Amino acid sequence: MAATFELEVATPEKLVIQATCIEAQIPGAEGELGILPGHAALLSSLTSGVLRYKAKDGRDEVLAIHGGWVEVQPTLVRVLTDAAENPDAIDKARAEESLKRAQSRLANVVENVDFARALNALKRAQVRVEVAKK
Repeated sequence: MAATFELEVATPEKLVIQATCIEAQIPGAEGELGILPGHAALLSSLTSGVLRYKAKDGRDEVLAIHGGWVEVQPTLVRVLTDAAENPDAIDKARAEESLKRAQSRLANVVENVDFARALNALKRAQVRVEVAKK
């Protein structure tokens, strides 16, 4: 069994990261996916969440991802996501303001508010704030 695997995270616009890793935690739609080298083949949908990984050199890294798919093979993990953000690319103040707006929208739900869309906005904002603090 290999001691590492390659992690690729891509959006429709670009390859965000390509790294050699020793572990990863990926926000699957049905729950958190823990990935180690030699993991069994897997295909899963993703939700908005924090993707965590430990690089070969031991560095712990995080990304905010928003939806998509993950393909796991024994030596390759490929994440295809709608959006991915590094902590340094997130404006923390703006993310916190988005979170407040989403919370307010849900607290004052009226008939013409799309509840599912509001929940999605809340989750995205929570993830962005969490990653921005890293």
